[in-house]
Amino acid sequence: MADLSLIDICYSDARQVRVYFCLEKSMPITEKDRDILALTLWGEARGEALVGQIAVAWSIRNRVNDGMDKSWWGEGYAGVCQKPYQFSCWNKNDPNYAYLGGAKPIPFRELAQARIAADQVIDGKVPDPTGGATHYYATTMPKAPAWAVKAKQTLKLGHHIFFKDVP
Repeated sequence: MADLSLIDICYSDARQVRVYFCLEKSMPITEKDRDILALTLWGEARGEALVGQIAVAWSIRNRVNDGMDKSWWGEGYAGVCQKPYQFSCWNKNDPNYAYLGGAKPIPFRELAQARIAADQVIDGKVPDPTGGATHYYATTMPKAPAWAVKAKQTLKLGHHIFFKDVP
């Protein structure tokens, strides 16, 4: 699990911002990262139990912490989550997009659960149940994505199947 360091940044006008740094990649973890990860979990896995949302969050964290200085996945949680065409809930033609953009309200309890999952994974409070997965798909899809054929399945949990070593 990652170690996080906390610093407080104080501005002259009395505003204060808490910034967490993940020692795995020396990248600041901002409130925006936490918010975007929680929204992504809601959009991708809102029907799952907390453990299912934690698994989806870990697949995102595994992309964030891929060991690359400039990752193809994007930089930080917000960059990875909002990388075009990686998480369908952020595609403008996806029905979830209106909720994520604020045009429609997300039920409080659903978003609160997603935020708990996001915080637990970012803060390193729960182990990775996915075995290092960087990909998953929902079993509700009509057929598995083409990349799943040659990837190594690591976990089936709820309505998601997780994979690593995706070609």
